[in-house]
Amino acid sequence: MIDKKPQIIDNFGRPHTYLRISLTDRCNLRCFYCMPEEGIELMEKPSIMTLEEIIAITRTFRDLGVDTVRLTGGEPLVRKNFGYLVEELAKLGVTLKLTTNGIVLDKYLELFQKVGLRKINFSLDTLDKAKSVFITKRDYYERIMRNLNMALDMDMDLKINVVLIKGVNDNEINDFIALTKDKKITPKFIEFMPFKGNKWDWSKGVSKEDILKTVGDKFGEIETLDNPKHSTSTNFRVKGHKGSFGIVSTITNPFCDECNRIRLTADGKMKNCLFATSETDLLTAFRNGEPIENIILESIKSKKHSRDGMDVKMDADHYEQNRSMISIGG
Repeated sequence: MIDKKPQIIDNFGRPHTYLRISLTDRCNLRCFYCMPEEGIELMEKPSIMTLEEIIAITRTFRDLGVDTVRLTGGEPLVRKNFGYLVEELAKLGVTLKLTTNGIVLDKYLELFQKVGLRKINFSLDTLDKAKSVFITKRDYYERIMRNLNMALDMDMDLKINVVLIKGVNDNEINDFIALTKDKKITPKFIEFMPFKGNKWDWSKGVSKEDILKTVGDKFGEIETLDNPKHSTSTNFRVKGHKGSFGIVSTITNPFCDECNRIRLTADGKMKNCLFATSETDLLTAFRNGEPIENIILESIKSKKHSRDGMDVKMDADHYEQNRSMISIGG
């Protein structure tokens, strides 16, 4: 584990030590809240970071104090030679994490044990097979559940990312909570967020208060847990349950005060916020042989305090200028 003083500090005094890297905008699912109905124009291969570029750019972020790296997509496990990339990134001494839909996870679990990647977030919005096909437009449910249980058996640190959408899966909140009774697992309920092309409006959203009431009415006493520093979720446990659950309330209760996250898109653009419409091109500078340290340090100075300036409400004109979720990275 590295121990470098954070240097990527924004104008609000927030040190940034967490890098989320999108490896690809390709995915083997077509979830409607992530992939626009009409699809997206996929990135051309020459514009996407090579594995060697990802490693080198990550090393620069590490030298500037980043100590945690999460690999995302699209679906990161469909990236060619993914295993090689993980092994090389593990040598950098950072904490590695992964967000995946789990379809091909079984191919990599032994490697993850070997390199120490234990923190895995599953994107899984339903426990109902028919509904899974409706949401994802694909039929991989049984394979996903098999791989989820395999990871549990290997004692991986598992969270389940559940994007709640009213009238779609909000009736399954307590089904996910039931999983925590005997399993050390953490569902994370995520408020429906707006991105280009996903037809967002808050009437489809489910708030933190609604979630807690639903859980409390069914299971009784809910314990409030201490939240780790920089946590994006407020965390809870049903009394007596082995696992816990979290709520990511991006819309109703933003958690931006202690934000320490930076995003790097598959085409090498640095985004200071999930909702940022502006990006900083690191890849072109890197390919031109230019040092990128100062570019990173200057870019972070433009970070807004909360949701790229949408402090009060979500502005449709603003988020439609952003990328679709699949091309940003989960």
